[in-house]
Amino acid sequence: ETRPPREPCLSLAARSVNAVRSRLSGSCCGVSGKTWIRPGGFDTGLKTFNSLTKQKEPLILAREGVATWYSCGPTVYDHAHLGHACSYVRFDILQRILTKMFGITVIHAMVITDIDDKIIKRSWEAHTDVTLFIYKHVFVIVFEVIPPAVYLRVTDNVHHIVAFIERIIQNGHAYATKEGDVFFDIRSIGDRYGKFGGAADSQGEPWSTNKRDARDFALWKPSKPQEPYWESPWGRGRPGWHIECSTIASCITGHSVFGSQLDIHSGGIDLAFPHHENEVAQSEAYHQCGQWANYFLHSGHLHLKGSAEKMSKSLKNYITIKDFLQSYSANEFRMFCLLAKYRSAVDYSDSSMSQARTSLGTISTFIHDAQAYLKGQLQCLPVQEAFLWERLAETKSSVVKALAEDFDTPRAVGALMNMVYHGNCQLQPVSESDGAARSPAVFAAMISYIRDVLDVFGIDLLHTSHGGNLEGVVEQLTRFRSEVRAFALARQDAPTSGSTSKPGLFKERIPLLKACDTLRDGLAPFGVLIKDRGATSTWEITQGKPSERGQSVQNKDQETSS
Repeated sequence: ETRPPREPCLSLAARSVNAVRSRLSGSCCGVSGKTWIRPGGFDTGLKTFNSLTKQKEPLILAREGVATWYSCGPTVYDHAHLGHACSYVRFDILQRILTKMFGITVIHAMVITDIDDKIIKRSWEAHTDVTLFIYKHVFVIVFEVIPPAVYLRVTDNVHHIVAFIERIIQNGHAYATKEGDVFFDIRSIGDRYGKFGGAADSQGEPWSTNKRDARDFALWKPSKPQEPYWESPWGRGRPGWHIECSTIASCITGHSVFGSQLDIHSGGIDLAFPHHENEVAQSEAYHQCGQWANYFLHSGHLHLKGSAEKMSKSLKNYITIKDFLQSYSANEFRMFCLLAKYRSAVDYSDSSMSQARTSLGTISTFIHDAQAYLKGQLQCLPVQEAFLWERLAETKSSVVKALAEDFDTPRAVGALMNMVYHGNCQLQPVSESDGAARSPAVFAAMISYIRDVLDVFGIDLLHTSHGGNLEGVVEQLTRFRSEVRAFALARQDAPTSGSTSKPGLFKERIPLLKACDTLRDGLAPFGVLIKDRGATSTWEITQGKPSERGQSVQNKDQETSS
């Protein structure tokens, strides 16, 4: 096939186009173009599954204690659904683990695709800025996802995208057509295309017949009537989808963000091919490097239980975040994400959310019971203190090992729940203390560690949405109720002759005792769980509906106190 001559590389005049093409089309440092090159730098001691090699690899960073991380941002033109939230919450958890557990600073950049017609149309209808429109409809605020350090819009950087495309053309890896399209030249990089698989069967983008190879993809395309457009050397048009991410991640406002060296790139598994494949091709053609991104992390899809397809708007099998929050909390969704590996597909159902809710409830109940023990409000049998210290040390070791092995959050949560189980076994209440020595230190240490781990995961059971005012009200209410209940439970020296009341209780005070039970049971549906422990009472504020455990405790308390 005869091809038009390429323009010389203006920015790299000392190098010929043929030299650049040779470097990218064949081998690099004597290895195949698809062979992963183990990066030099600082070994973190962690392992992560790398989609470039289809196996776990040591996580090695270019700079000690710093990870550069790029992720494709959302293209959201309507209410965000749980499929969006699942991917971003999962990667937020991974970044928190790197930062808070292993002391690695994550420099996270994200692009906001605000050039899509649907987004622009909806933002006009809403009379608001596109970025703000997206931000309000996504997950950052609701699910407390840590915002990226660099958060950029495509529309602010089109002129840089044009310059990025020009350099790819100059380097001999793209071509313009007379119709105003610019395509990436797949053949120019030889066997380097297809790092993620799928390239062999790919037919490329079917909408154009002006390509040299069916696999070639658009870097720039002419705008149709009524579409937004930007000026370029190839006429009025707009960027292709893939080029947006490569430009944003590489060079913004004339300065390098990550340049030719990126540690981690993340996204949903559906983006691996062709989106991430094309990103890699473009970026390596632009930078003339052998390996632009060292690690690709892909999250599994969220499915509605029983559905083989991922949750998406196009398939109309999604649940909006707004609807989700009518039944469950953001903390419960985080626990739902933690109970499955980030790489695995996960089924969403009432059953799976119930498991997440129960796990959180078990942890919350243990914390409150342990706090009651610390305050002397919960009398227990003698505690096996040495055994609990051993379980705490064992749990700390197990959690670190699990998270260092490809961020295995289900195993880490399992280790935490096992420690909670042993702690609960030691908190067996008795009606009266025998004066034995107490062991508050180990329970204080366990509470502190649990909160530290939950903080790593982004879960905060201490500061819930109700705020401190409600806690103060509940504390005063519980204290008043305890005084009334103690008065009602006071016993006579001997039962009154012919009395139908329980032996030892004052008959006229029984309605007060029943009123205390009614108050306790009436508060439970509102998330206020009061537990009667002999002559004292403890309380906690739960999220969502009361757990089965909480209900059973309430029923048991009612039987013993009435």
